[in-house]
Amino acid sequence: MSQTITLYVDGACKGNPGLGGWGAYVITESEEHKLCGGEAETTNNRMELTAALEGVLFCPADAKLVIWTDSNYVKQGITEWIHGWKKKNWKDVKNPDLWKKLDAACQGREIEWNWIKGHAGHAGNEMADQLANLGAEQTAQQLKNGAAAAGNTDKKKAEPDWLLTDPFGLDAADEEDEAEEMNEPELEPAEIAPVEMQSADDAEEPVEAPAAQAAPASPMHPKIVITPATVDLQGPRQLILDTETTGFYFQDSDRIIEVGAIEMINRKLTGSSIHIYINPQKPVGESENIHGISDDFLKDKPLYAEIADTLFDYLKGAEIIAHNATFDMNFLNMEFTRAGFPALSEVCEVTDTLAMAKAKHPGQKNSLDALVRRYEIPQRDRTFHGALLDAEILSDVYLAMTGGQVSFDIDALTHSEGAQGEAARQAVQIELAAILPSAEELAEHENWVKQFEEKHGAPCLFAK
Repeated sequence: MSQTITLYVDGACKGNPGLGGWGAYVITESEEHKLCGGEAETTNNRMELTAALEGVLFCPADAKLVIWTDSNYVKQGITEWIHGWKKKNWKDVKNPDLWKKLDAACQGREIEWNWIKGHAGHAGNEMADQLANLGAEQTAQQLKNGAAAAGNTDKKKAEPDWLLTDPFGLDAADEEDEAEEMNEPELEPAEIAPVEMQSADDAEEPVEAPAAQAAPASPMHPKIVITPATVDLQGPRQLILDTETTGFYFQDSDRIIEVGAIEMINRKLTGSSIHIYINPQKPVGESENIHGISDDFLKDKPLYAEIADTLFDYLKGAEIIAHNATFDMNFLNMEFTRAGFPALSEVCEVTDTLAMAKAKHPGQKNSLDALVRRYEIPQRDRTFHGALLDAEILSDVYLAMTGGQVSFDIDALTHSEGAQGEAARQAVQIELAAILPSAEELAEHENWVKQFEEKHGAPCLFAK
C-alpha cells in the first residue's frame, strides 16, 4: 500500500425525504480534502451512503482507507448485512442502487470501517457534518438560482431557506437533533447477523410517550416509553427489571426483544418505569409461546443499538432486582457490550430474588408464580409473560419477601402521613389459649420433682 488515508463521512437531510447534503473529510499523509454535494429530494440514509461512496471513489485504489461514519446503517451494511443481501439478490433492500455502487467501489481495496458517535465533539466528524450541511446549502442555492432564472419566484420559494439563514443548523439544534433521531438513529457497533435492516427512511414512527425523568445524553428513540415518577422520593434507586428474549442462550445468538423496569426508592414505587420492545433481527421461534410476541409485531421496532444510550442511562447506578438475575444480566451485558457500552453489571449492583427465595424457602418451588401464591400476591393474568408485567409482580414479591410493604399504592404516603397513620393504629389484643395439665400429669410431675431433690440434695427449679 502506498499510503494510509483517513476519511470522515456524514450525511444531512432537512426532512426525510427532503433537501439533503453529503460531506467527506479526507486526510492524506500530506494534505486534506473537503468534499461535499447534495440533492433536492433525498433521504438521510442515501446521503450517508453517498458520502461514503464519494469518499472512497476520491481516493487512490492502492491506498489503505480508514473510514469513520456516525451511521451504523452504513458501517454494518457494508461490512455485514451486504453478504445476505447479495444472497437474496438484493430483494427488499432499501437503496440498492447506492449499495451496489459502494460495494463495487470497495472491491479490491483495503478498507477499515469504523463507527463514531455523532455530535460528540470529535473534530473529524464535526467537519464532515459541516461539509454535509454545506452541500445541502449549495444545492438549495442552486435550486433558488435556477428557479429565479426560469422566472419561478412563487411565494413559497421566496421564503427564507433555513440553510441560507442558518447553514449549519446552529440556531435550530433541537430540531436538527430530533430530525436526525427520526431519520438515522445513532447506533453503536454490534455484531448482528447479516439480515435486512428496517431503515429509518421508510419507517413512520409514532411517538408513544414523552421522556420522563432527567433527559438522556442523546435524543430518545420514539419507541422507548418512559413513564415519569408521580412521587418525589430521595434515596438509592432500585429497579425491578425483567426481560423477554428469543431463547435461553445469550452465547448462541439469542437476543432481547423486550425490557421492562419499574423504579423503587425507600421501598416505595415512584411510578417511574421504562418499557421497550426491540427488533432482534432473527425469528422469535418457539419462545412466542411464552411471551406471545410475534415476528410481525417486532418488525418495526428499534434495534438494540438504537435504544442502548437511553436504556443504559436509565439503568446505570441503580440496584437491579430481577428473578433469576443471572439470565437477565447475561443478556443485558451481552447486548450492551455489542453496542459499545460497558457491561451493565459493572455499573449496577444486582439482587437475585430467585437466590433469595431459595435461601428463604429451601426445597420448595420458587418460580415467580409459586411465590405469588405463597405470599398471596393479587393474581394477574399471566397467560403470556411480559417484561413490565413481570416486573410489577416481582416488586410485590420482593417487598413481601423482604418484610412487607407499608403501601402498595404507587402514590405513596408522605413521611408525615405515614407517621400519623402509625400513631392512629390500635394495638391488637390476642387471647392465647391455655392448656392445663390433668391430675395424673400433676401427680407425675410432683413425683419427678421429689426424686430429683432426693438425688441432688437441693430444691428443684421446677417445684411449685
